[in-house]
Amino acid sequence: MDGFEFNKIVAAILIALLVVKGADLISNNLIHPTMLKENVFQIEGAAPSPQAGGGAAEQKGPAPIEPLLASASAEKGANVFKKCTSCHTIDKGGPNRVGPNLYDIVGRAIGKHAGYTYSSAMEKKGGDWTIDALNTYLYSPRDVVPGTKMSFAGIKDNQERADLIAYLNQQSDQPKPLPVIAPAPAAPAAVSPAKPVVVPPAPAAAAPVTKPAVVPTPSPTVTPAAPAAVSPAKPIPVTAVKSTIVPTVKPVGLSAPVAKPVTTIEPVQPKNK
Repeated sequence: MDGFEFNKIVAAILIALLVVKGADLISNNLIHPTMLKENVFQIEGAAPSPQAGGGAAEQKGPAPIEPLLASASAEKGANVFKKCTSCHTIDKGGPNRVGPNLYDIVGRAIGKHAGYTYSSAMEKKGGDWTIDALNTYLYSPRDVVPGTKMSFAGIKDNQERADLIAYLNQQSDQPKPLPVIAPAPAAPAAVSPAKPVVVPPAPAAAAPVTKPAVVPTPSPTVTPAAPAAVSPAKPIPVTAVKSTIVPTVKPVGLSAPVAKPVTTIEPVQPKNK
């Protein structure tokens, strides 16, 4: 193959690249895609994140992660990570896929991982993947880093996000200490005012027991019955005994004559009173 043929081949490749790049620039100016609010692929076993615009009030941003980490579960976080396995690996020395390997991600420099080419937006982000940076990014990746290659819609559930961060932190040779919220000092117990001592009043002097006045019950008045009319008694004839001494003469030579009383009974009429 002479030099003329070689030049034609190189020119064809360059023209093809220019056409592709030109088409990409034109399409970016003409087409404005609408980002999905939820994942197209649902991972089995992973609870779906609550959608924005649902029945509850829309959350404006991620909740502070520190209080949530107190109750976070790395075991549950392993289940949440199933949403990420289509693009990432988590084992030590694992390969990069659509996204980089995430072993020892907590504390790693943003946009820096051996063997992986980040988007220019992620490379310009700068900083480290701290607990707070992961919390904000996992809530809505495209809002935090516009232009990132990560098409994940984010995890809106605060507790799921905390569980996932706790799991990612464990996947390291030296897991970072998670922030601990110091318990708020207990409010002093309200001192209730002393109750006044109630002195019971002295018992009142017992009033003399007043016997109920005995009202004499008047005895029933007995009206004596009128005396029955007494008819005058009829005079009872009384027989008067009248003694008459009749002298008796005894012949001479005899003892003195003894008078023998002769008793005669004559009726006597009563005198009228």
